[in-house]
Amino acid sequence: MENLSPSNMNNCHTTKKHKSIPLAIYILTIGIFTIVTSEFQVTGMVPIMAYDLGVSISQIGYLVSLYALAMAFGGPLLATGLLKTSPKTALISLYVTFIIGEILGALANSYPMLMVARIITGAASGAFFGVALAICVEIVREQQRAWAISIVLSGIMLGTILGLPMANLIGTYVDWRESFWTTSVLATIASVISIFYLPSIPKIPAISLRAELRELKNLKLWCVFSTSLLIIGATFAAFTYFIPILKEVTGYSDDMIASLLILYGIATIVGNIVVGKFADRHIITVLTIGLISLTLFLLLFGLFADNKSLAALSLIGIGLVGVTMNPAMVIRVMRTANSRPLVNTIHSSVITLGVVIGSFLGGLCIDLGWGLQAPLWVGALMAFIGLTTLLPDIFTLYKENNTANR
Repeated sequence: MENLSPSNMNNCHTTKKHKSIPLAIYILTIGIFTIVTSEFQVTGMVPIMAYDLGVSISQIGYLVSLYALAMAFGGPLLATGLLKTSPKTALISLYVTFIIGEILGALANSYPMLMVARIITGAASGAFFGVALAICVEIVREQQRAWAISIVLSGIMLGTILGLPMANLIGTYVDWRESFWTTSVLATIASVISIFYLPSIPKIPAISLRAELRELKNLKLWCVFSTSLLIIGATFAAFTYFIPILKEVTGYSDDMIASLLILYGIATIVGNIVVGKFADRHIITVLTIGLISLTLFLLLFGLFADNKSLAALSLIGIGLVGVTMNPAMVIRVMRTANSRPLVNTIHSSVITLGVVIGSFLGGLCIDLGWGLQAPLWVGALMAFIGLTTLLPDIFTLYKENNTANR
């Protein structure tokens, strides 16, 4: 029988404590939730904002693209400026920048002022992801990284499921400006909690911008980036047009569509948990299975969009294997290059470009007269191309397994 002496029991307790996920990880999740809520809040209030500001619906829609572009290009610029700053200080600085942008949005009395506000918040958001992930990997053991990253990135799913409806409800029943005030308050609370409860991470030795940019000469890194772009692009080519497809092709009622989108959100949480559990040890296997499944679910949706049961099954399937591959994508980037904020931020920018490209190509195909199902075919094609970018790693893994079995 195992010796359960006090010293052994203390060692056991220490080991369990060491294996637990730090509170700071969940604090970072709150930050990501706030950021994503801001990203989607305009989407939930387009008609209301257009009416109040006296502009067209499409002009408000452009704010979504503007925010994404600010994340993609402004994020790396902000991250570059914070290279010599300690991670915790950088995170708090980004919170302050973000809060300023949200307050400016709440006070905006003209469309140009609102554009400036969205550029500020978008750039801060882009850099925030990179810094938050850099902190995440610093405060957990290497074996815990994928699980910790999946917890932090679950803020994305929570922002989609809770943040978007919250912004819509506030904008509809109170005022769209109150949504901006609410998000700024959430960010303020998260920043104060971060000041007191995020650990003081030792300052990373100063790395020159030239050294950081040297990482970007790694061709393997760009291949890894392309996989991430195609996964997210494939998912959002479909996701952007789920509602019109389900309503006009499948024939679902508005209430049923709302229920299906909730199921989609739950599926993303489940998928995120599963990927987080397995990504550390089986990263290529997880991505391969995920991309094959994503391709098949998109094809199934495209072929049977007029069948309610198969359309619902496809929708939930896309939720399980689409954006949920984020933890595996992030870990793969970190293993290919350093885990400094600049590389992480550029990866976030690449993912954001995937959203922009996927949504644009899906809409373009509809405008060309190829039908509402066209974005699903676009998504399936992007997912398949994404699978081909994994081929070198799949062959390497195959050879390693063969060698180990001999």
